[in-house]
Amino acid sequence: MSEPRPIPGEPTGVDLAPARLAELVVTHAAEKKAIDIVELDLRGVLGYTDFFVVCSGNTDRQAKAIHDGIHLGLKKDHGLLPRRVEGLNEARWILMDYLDVIVHIFTPDARGFYRLEQLWGEAPRRAIAG
Repeated sequence: MSEPRPIPGEPTGVDLAPARLAELVVTHAAEKKAIDIVELDLRGVLGYTDFFVVCSGNTDRQAKAIHDGIHLGLKKDHGLLPRRVEGLNEARWILMDYLDVIVHIFTPDARGFYRLEQLWGEAPRRAIAG
């Protein structure tokens, strides 16, 4: 088993700034063709995390592939593992908890039902083109 490959000049593991971690999550999700990617900046709004990254896969299978891409990318490149993952079996709403960044991967129906972004309407957001 090989060691995580650090990016030159990039901090690894717990040294990774929350904004940079959110950016990396967005990149890995986009690589797996996630749709409607939104980054919510929750600093000053919530006490338990700094960012939510919310995205969708067209199907539960694609949602799982997005999870796998984020999980493997952060593990391989930065030695990071989520504190916990929920919803992976059904893959309609997958939650990945990286403490400073919480990732929500939905199928379109589940995202429309839970309307997570609307709960945090006051939080600054960045929609990612893709």
